[in-house]
Amino acid sequence: MSQPYALVGLARPKPERAAELRELLLSFVEPTRAEEGCLQYHFHADKEDPSVFAFYEVWRSGEDLDRHLELPRMKAFWESRMDYLTEDLEIRRLDMLSPYGTAP
Repeated sequence: MSQPYALVGLARPKPERAAELRELLLSFVEPTRAEEGCLQYHFHADKEDPSVFAFYEVWRSGEDLDRHLELPRMKAFWESRMDYLTEDLEIRRLDMLSPYGTAP
């Protein structure tokens, strides 16, 4: 089995679009969690600045993530993201050093 594939991202919305973006991103949670290969999918608001949103995803593989990103809802969001954001998404792809089921 391949190493889990994880990423974290930050979204900084335009003030007038923050509530709308929050609802849109929340609407992605349940369908994404139901996708094959999704191990974890979490959406957060920053405690210091609740207008900044963060997401954390863990996928069984990079291929599972790629399949997720090709879904119509994700492609539509990617194409329209700058309508909501003050700057582009900050996304960091991570090497998971401590997956469950392995000794440190």
